This record gives sequence, C-alpha cells and structure tokens, in this order.
Amino acid sequence: MFMVKQHEKCDLLILGAGIIGISIGIAYLKANSGKKVVIADKENQPGKHASGRNSGVLHAGFYYSPESLKAKFCREGNSRLRETAKKYGIPIREIGKVIVTRNIEEDSRLEQLFERGLSNGVDLELLDESILEDYEPLARTINRFLWSPTTAVSDPRMLLQALQGEFENLGGRLDFNTKVELFESEGAINVVGNQYNALFIVNAAGAQADRISRRVNVGLDYAMLPFMGEYRATTQFHLPLKCLVYPVPHPVNPFLGVHFTIAIDGSVKVGPTAIPVFGREQYSVQEGWSVSDSMQAIKGAYGLVRGDGHNLGAIVKSEWLKVIPRYLVREASELVPSARNVKRWEKKPPGIRAQLVHLPSGKLEQDFVVKPYLNSIHVLNAVSPGWTSALPFGEWIVDEFINRAAS
Repeated sequence: MFMVKQHEKCDLLILGAGIIGISIGIAYLKANSGKKVVIADKENQPGKHASGRNSGVLHAGFYYSPESLKAKFCREGNSRLRETAKKYGIPIREIGKVIVTRNIEEDSRLEQLFERGLSNGVDLELLDESILEDYEPLARTINRFLWSPTTAVSDPRMLLQALQGEFENLGGRLDFNTKVELFESEGAINVVGNQYNALFIVNAAGAQADRISRRVNVGLDYAMLPFMGEYRATTQFHLPLKCLVYPVPHPVNPFLGVHFTIAIDGSVKVGPTAIPVFGREQYSVQEGWSVSDSMQAIKGAYGLVRGDGHNLGAIVKSEWLKVIPRYLVREASELVPSARNVKRWEKKPPGIRAQLVHLPSGKLEQDFVVKPYLNSIHVLNAVSPGWTSALPFGEWIVDEFINRAAS
C-alpha cells in the first residue's frame, strides 16, 4: 500500500481511477508536459466498478439529443477507442447493431431516432424489414429497422489497462487504497488531512462523486438513485447472432431496454435489468450498501415520485420481474424469437448505473453533469456512454475548465 506524504504538492489531483479519471489525466499531461498529476482511488486497482463492469459496447452516438454532451463526445470517442485498441493489439469486433421495432408506435419512434443520428453525424441506415435477414437472420421487426455499422465491442478492462499505461508513461501516478475527502477553506478546495496539496482537483469518482461534492456544497440539488443491471449469457453455438440486437429505447426513461450483446469472448448476453437498489456499489442483496446510500436512494426515489417526468412505480413493476430469467428472456424474445429455445442462461456479474435524480424537477438526468467550483471540477453524472466518450470528454474537461482557469 502506497503511503501518501502529508502536504505533497501536485498540479492536478484526480479522484477516481476509472476510464473518465484516467482519460482526464492523459489529456492534462499531453497538454501540460512535466506537470505532476496524481489519481487517487479507494480501491486496489483501476476500474473496479462501472469502467470494468460495462458491456464493452462502443456506442455509435445516435441515441442522444444533438445539443447534449453525450452527442458531442460519443461519436468521436467511438473512433478514438478503436484507435487505442488497434494501437495496443486489443481485440475489437466490428459487428454492428440493428435496432428493431415491436409495434407500429415504435416504428414511428425509430424514424425519430434515425433523424437524431443524422443530426449527430452518425453513420446510420433506415432499412426495410424485408432485408433484415441480411444483417441479422434471427431478429424480427415491424416494418423497418436501423443498421448501425460503427457499433462495435471490445474488452473494457484491457482498454483501461492500456490507458493506465499511457498515463503512467506520461509521468502520471496512481495511488490506490487511498480515500480522499474535500473541504473548502480560504476560497479554495483542499483535501482533508492534508494528504495532498493540489492546485486543481477533479472529482471523477463515478458513483461516489456526488457524495464527495456535497462536502463542499456542490450538487446539493441532486440525489443518487442506483440501478442494478443484471445480464444472462449463453454461447453463440446456442444462439448464433451475427450482430447486436436492441429495441427502440423508451421515450422517457434513460435506459436502452433489454437487448442482446455479443461479448469479445463470443458469448451472447441478454439484459440488462434496471432495478432500483439502495447501494451505489450493491452487487448483491447482502452487501455493498450503507445507511447513507439508502438515504440518498430514498431521497432520489421520492424526488421521482413527486415529479411528473418518470413513473417510478412502472419502472419497478416492469424491472423486478426480469430478475427471474424466464421473464427476462421472454421480453428479449420479442426481438429474437429463438432465444426462447435456449435452455441454459448463465448469470453474469451485475453492474450499477449510478443515476442522478434532479430533485427540483424530479427527473433522471439524461446527460453528463459537470459542475465547476473554485479550483475543482465535479463530474457528477457520466453514465453510458461514458466509457465510449471518455477520451474526448477528458480533453474537454481539461481545455474547458482546467487550462482555462490556469491561463
């Protein structure tokens, strides 16, 4: 375990060694050679949570409103992660994705999704159902489908390890097993206990970011409501999909719906669920939650109930059933009917979507949320496609906030 010296000086301290924190560190050192950058993380390795538990899908960038930060960075991030994978010999599967419909109402939303993709500059085709079998013979659709050729899959842990190596080769340092808390004093944000004396601090702690920010009165109008996503998997022998198969996303809720992904190892996954839970690191019923987590989740749930943007009761009702594999597969089989014939589905490690709730409006935040304050930046919401968007998003954080503040 690395012991941090008191009052250790650094130009930039980053909290969180996920892909967002490491990407910010790389961007800063590339723009500011010779500066001292430290990334502190409470875990014993990088990407222990969202960055290492995601599906490995490189999203194309057509889901997001054109004015959003997600739209701004996802398409470029897709290209940049591809370049990184090829540079380091990391496997990447260029398999594409079809988005299919289950009824006429979804067909009308499919066209809106297509138009949004074009606005975002994404390579996307709207095609007739008669040729769906040329792209994915096992899928079914009503009337039309979307084809996304730039959607791909890779290995999130291998990519994170490659980026960690880049960061360290640029002179950056990672301090694991290191918890950091902030406080405000004399017009600046400082570290409790004087572990570090940092000129600038970036809070990129993922699911813990809002907890850290509230210590310095940032993000008080938000609460964290975690959603646990579970997947089941089989082999391509039992379900020989050629590409990813997704439904048209829900018009309001920020989830993409139960879908089929193909992992880098060739397994086929169905999921995820989106189950509200108490703990932001609650990967099982018995562990990973705390009283403070529970209070935040209750606060967030109450905010949703009071608002009119989302129906929390409907979310809970539809999602809890999917914990039972047959219900999960039954919904997925509306996209790929032969999924019903698979007899065995292996349970995969779950992930947590750390979803912010905006308390005044009672809405789930749909975009990345970044809050600057004094000599600090707080990345409060960087859920999907945060992994795909990380490299250009990190550069934007550096250019827009850190370097501008220093000039």
